[in-house]
Amino acid sequence: MEVIGTALAEDRVSEAVAYAAASAGIADGHVAVEFVDADRIAELNEQWRGKTGPTDVLSFPVDEEGPVFGARELGDVVICPEHTVDLLEAVVHGVLHLTGMDHETDEGEMLVLQAEIRSWL
Repeated sequence: MEVIGTALAEDRVSEAVAYAAASAGIADGHVAVEFVDADRIAELNEQWRGKTGPTDVLSFPVDEEGPVFGARELGDVVICPEHTVDLLEAVVHGVLHLTGMDHETDEGEMLVLQAEIRSWL
């Protein structure tokens, strides 16, 4: 799994991305992780979710539908460190969303898996 544009130690972020992606059976792909300030994540939150103010993490999936040939382009994870308690957990959370999981619609499975993966890091 290739990770582009990280501010944390790249190996730790890559490990978090790999575990989260592997939980969905994805072994080969690309994910961009970007760390931004509160103003930037608030702009993105308003633009893409219609919600006012900053948040901890946003995910922007790329190849959600259709057949995939070769490495997947999972998408982008944008994290605001000043609104995040645990940066690696935010990476895992964002990547799980890129794999199609959604804690707002599931029965708690995503958050349980997120905690399990975080315990491995």
